[in-house]
Amino acid sequence: MYDILIIGAGVSGCGAARYLAKYQAKICVLEREEDVCEGTSKANSGIIHAGFDAKPGSLKARMNVRGNQLMGQAAEELDIPFIRNGSLVVCTDPQKTGELERLLENGRKNNVPDLQILGKDELKKQEPHISEEAVAALYAPTGGIVCPFELNLALAENAWDNGVEFRFREEVREIQKCREGYRVKTSAGHTYQGKVVINAAGVYADHIHNLVCEKKMELIPRKGEYMLLDKRAGGHVSRTIFTLPGPYGKGVLVTPTVHGNLLVGPTAEDIQDKEGVNTTRAGLEKVREKCREAVRDVPLNQVITSFSGLRAHEPGDDFVIHESEDGFFDCAGIESPGLTSCLAIGELLGELVSGKLHLPGREDFRPRRRGITRPERLSLAERNRLIQENPAYGNIVCRCEGISEGEILEAIRRPLGAKTMDGVKRRVRAGMGRCQGGFCSPKVMELLAREWKMDLLEVRKSGPDSRMLAGHIREDW
Repeated sequence: MYDILIIGAGVSGCGAARYLAKYQAKICVLEREEDVCEGTSKANSGIIHAGFDAKPGSLKARMNVRGNQLMGQAAEELDIPFIRNGSLVVCTDPQKTGELERLLENGRKNNVPDLQILGKDELKKQEPHISEEAVAALYAPTGGIVCPFELNLALAENAWDNGVEFRFREEVREIQKCREGYRVKTSAGHTYQGKVVINAAGVYADHIHNLVCEKKMELIPRKGEYMLLDKRAGGHVSRTIFTLPGPYGKGVLVTPTVHGNLLVGPTAEDIQDKEGVNTTRAGLEKVREKCREAVRDVPLNQVITSFSGLRAHEPGDDFVIHESEDGFFDCAGIESPGLTSCLAIGELLGELVSGKLHLPGREDFRPRRRGITRPERLSLAERNRLIQENPAYGNIVCRCEGISEGEILEAIRRPLGAKTMDGVKRRVRAGMGRCQGGFCSPKVMELLAREWKMDLLEVRKSGPDSRMLAGHIREDW
C-alpha cells in the first residue's frame, strides 16, 4: 500500500519521484525494465534547450524554460556534469532569415533571456567550422548540454536516498479503480495499491492511460537516429548547432557532449513499433547528409557508434500533464524538450499530487547526492592517496575512457547499482569509448559476475534475452 505509484523510471518519472520525496509520503516507482533510463531517456541528444522554438503559451514552452532555469542548481546538487555551451540556429538561405526573427520573437514571448541574431562575420568568429553558406544565426547563450544517463540515474539515486522505493521488471498489466485509489497488477504477479498513480511510461504512456481512462490516447513513436564521433572530433564545434526547424522537429544537429565527443543527429521518422530502435542505412545516410548543411568538414570518418531512440509524439504536439481521472495523473507525450523539462515536470507533478493528497512537507529531505568517485578529477596527490587506500582505483579497466576497477565496483555496489553491461556503461562509461568495449568487456563481465554472485554465462548486455556469452568453447569441443 503506497500513497503514490509512479509508472516509469525515465527522467520524468524519476524527476517526479525526487520532487515528491520532499513530502511525507510512501512512494514506489514501477519499471518494466531492470534499470532506470532504459527507454526514451537513454537515447537522445543530451541537449538542454533554451526554449525559443516551443509554441508560446504551450506546456512545452513553460516546462522547457522552467526546466532550463532549474538545471544549474540541480546539476550542482546531484553532482553531474552540465555545461551552458549555448546554441545556434543557423540559416543558410538568405530568403529564410525571417524564420530567425520568428524564433527570436517566439523566444521572447517564452521569456528566454539574452537571445540575439548574429550576422555571418560574428558567426564565423564564434564557430570557425560553420558552413560557408551560413548567412545568420539565432544565438541562445542559455542552451546547454548534459549527460542524459547521469541525470536520470542521479534523480533516481537521490529519490531512493530519500526513501522512494524502486521495483524493476514490473511491467504494468492491469489497473483497477478501488475505494482508496488504484490497484496495479504487474507481469511479476505482484499487486500494488496507491492512492495516486502517475503515468510516466514514455512511448507506452498511451497504453497505461487507456487501461484507466474512457477517453483514449494515442502516442506516435517518432524515431531518431544518431552517430557518435570519437573525442578527437569533440572540438569541431563548441556550441550546439541547429538548422532551421521543420515539421518533425528541430532537425539534425551537431553538438559537443559533456564528455568530449561529437554527436550528430537525429532523424525524425514516425513508426508503429514501440520497440523499433534499430538503426538503418537510409537513416544514417540522412544524418550524414543533413549534418553538413550547417557545419562544414564534419569528421564523419571518426564515427565510433550509432544508435536510435524513440520520442513519444502526441498528435496535439504538446505535453500532456494533468489529472485525467480522479487520482490518475498522466505525464505523456514527453518528446523533445523532455530532457530539458524533466525537473519542471517533476515540480509540476509534485505540486499537483501533493496538493491532491494534502501531503505535509519533510524537514529531513536531502537534495544532495554524491556522484561516483572520478580519479581523473582529482589532483595527483589526491589520486595517489585514493589508490593507496583502495588499489582498485589504480587498475585501469577501460583504456579508452580511463575507467578504473574501483569506479566500476562503485557503480555496481551503489544504491540501484548496475546489473548489466549497459548499466555499468551508463554509470561510468566503461565500453563507451573508441573501441566500444572491445578491450574492457571481459573484465567488466567478470566484475559483474563476481559482485552479483552469478555465473559468467548469466551476464547480459541489457535485457533478459541479451546474454553476452553462449557457452564454454571447450565443452563444445
